[in-house]
Amino acid sequence: MGFERWFNRTLNQLWGFVEDRTGMPKWALRPQPAFTFKPSYWTGAFVATAFLYQVVSGLLLLLYYQPSVNPTYLACGQAAGTLSASPAAWCSTSYIINSVPMGSLLHSSHLYGAYAMIFLAIVHFFRGYYLGVYKAPREFSWMVGTLLLLATLGMGFTGYLLPYTQISLNATNVGLVLALRLPYAGPLLGPLILSDGTGQGLLSRMFAAHILLIPLALGALLYAHIALFESHGIAPPATSDPLQRRRYTHEEDKKHVPFMPHIFLYMTKWALLYIGVLLGIAALWPWQLPTYAGNLGAAATVTEPDWYFLWEFKLVDFQGVTPVLAVGISTVIILYILFLPFLDRSPRTHPRDRPVFVFIGNSLIAFFLTMTVWGGLTPGIQILPLQVAEILGPPIAVNALVVALFYRRYRARYRARLAAVGATDRLPGIYPVSAPARPAPSAARAEVSAHE
Repeated sequence: MGFERWFNRTLNQLWGFVEDRTGMPKWALRPQPAFTFKPSYWTGAFVATAFLYQVVSGLLLLLYYQPSVNPTYLACGQAAGTLSASPAAWCSTSYIINSVPMGSLLHSSHLYGAYAMIFLAIVHFFRGYYLGVYKAPREFSWMVGTLLLLATLGMGFTGYLLPYTQISLNATNVGLVLALRLPYAGPLLGPLILSDGTGQGLLSRMFAAHILLIPLALGALLYAHIALFESHGIAPPATSDPLQRRRYTHEEDKKHVPFMPHIFLYMTKWALLYIGVLLGIAALWPWQLPTYAGNLGAAATVTEPDWYFLWEFKLVDFQGVTPVLAVGISTVIILYILFLPFLDRSPRTHPRDRPVFVFIGNSLIAFFLTMTVWGGLTPGIQILPLQVAEILGPPIAVNALVVALFYRRYRARYRARLAAVGATDRLPGIYPVSAPARPAPSAARAEVSAHE
């Protein structure tokens, strides 16, 4: 015990010296409540960690990658089992995988890191959706986060073409057809994306967007997102109380856990775990490079995007769904998510008080999962309207039934609690009941809040 006290005292003195000489408390991030030290509260930090790893690994890949479609006869052709000329972009990717020390691990971890970043961003989004973190005063933080999610998907789309395989070229061309159907934005994006209409022009634009334009946008949006987070602090736990404060005061912040060193070390622990798991997966299941674009000797390649866009590609397979209609459906979903804070104006944040939005969220998850699996199993196969109803109808119907039953049960129990305290006004909840007598409003409110 004597050594432990000495060690902690010495460590505190050293840390105090560092803080004093660097002015660290002035630039460290905001303190956080002790109850937030759970992984579920740090999904956004996981996304930021994934982004930083993508930047570092991408810069290392740039040392060898050549964004060119010009044919080359370098050793990469022999490594791939062919002596024919192959595009320099594909050849340099093959060289990284087969000849650069640890190149396969680096490339595979960059690819899987992109998948992980998109997946974590989706998890972060739906966590905020169900817990109502988009409500006042965090409306703009939610909108910036939505733009971050879109930019992350844009990174995945532009990076998919860079190895210049036949499957990535086919999927990119289909994606461009959909993108050019965007209302108003499509005609403006066309010349910027397609360049001069050649393969080299398309690859150059995708390369520039992937390593420069979108990362700059991501960095700016991430800074804005963190700045808004620092302004408002972390959202309190979801509650049915409409009087729940949505910000912590300056005095309360002083009682919270400081960012340095506690939160920093906590985040570092999870960041190192993420990187370790990512490198382990990349080492166990290295990515195999498909055939290069323009290989006439290869068998016909089925056009199929990465998993995060399979739902969109499958939507076009529905009979009667044109690219314009598919883009229109996607645009409606994006606008709903973007302006959600202004659609759900209830002051209550608990999911049980928002059955309509919970139903929509569940339906979106069911739709994306079903369409993704469906697109992976039957790519390019046309689907009749009856099949669409048979596949998508049951999950939505079950979702509506489950939400309605749970909501009815909650409403009945809440009315019973209000009746127990004799409350007749709209206390924390939305279901007033009649009672012959009731206590003073302050006492009734306190008792109901205790039940909540």
